[in-house]
Amino acid sequence: MGEALADLLTVAHVAVISGGDWPQFQKQVASRLPPRADLSRLWLMPTTGTKLYTYHGGSGSGWEVAYAELFSAAERAAIVGAFEAALEATGFKPEQTWGERIEDRGSQITFSALGQQAPVRAKEVWDPDFAKRRVIQADLRGRLPGLSINMGGATSIDVTRQGVDKGYGLRKLRDASGIPLERMLFIGDAIFPGGNDYPAKELGLETVRVKDPEGTLAAIAAIVACLRQ
Repeated sequence: MGEALADLLTVAHVAVISGGDWPQFQKQVASRLPPRADLSRLWLMPTTGTKLYTYHGGSGSGWEVAYAELFSAAERAAIVGAFEAALEATGFKPEQTWGERIEDRGSQITFSALGQQAPVRAKEVWDPDFAKRRVIQADLRGRLPGLSINMGGATSIDVTRQGVDKGYGLRKLRDASGIPLERMLFIGDAIFPGGNDYPAKELGLETVRVKDPEGTLAAIAAIVACLRQ
């Protein structure tokens, strides 16, 4: 994937927007890119786009925070409490978990059903049709009015401030990059009502829905082939 992203950066600006926080971005994206990657064209957007990191070189990692929309301590406590109550009420308690299930990411609170360190195979089979998370999501919406509650990835539910979702992040990206929304193409696996990628479609972006990393690689290869012509 690192080589594919480097190829894509030769023909376009690239933004990566996901529910993970910066340490996950650093480990899974930034540190895996080959030296040839043009980092000046890469926009990293952790926690569903509620943060933006851009590369400026210099000392340290070279990545700097452009903005971050953070919850207050009281807001974070209320969200964590609602998650715990919703899980108790809905009864979705897996037999085995790997790591923390509720993670405070500053600008986003994320529930990972099997834990943050769950193996990929276990995550793939827990809720492939999103049915379990739709029940939890519905319960949470009754407990947390005024907040955005969306499903993402294979086992996650993300909570952000109302209106602070990937659509919000994409508008912030437009403002920061100067690239209009109508010239953006969005690739994601949760482009459906209730999915945390759906705001991109609601915003009017052209979208490509993929199922897995192989689908993402195929989409990237097609884009690179078209833009190199």
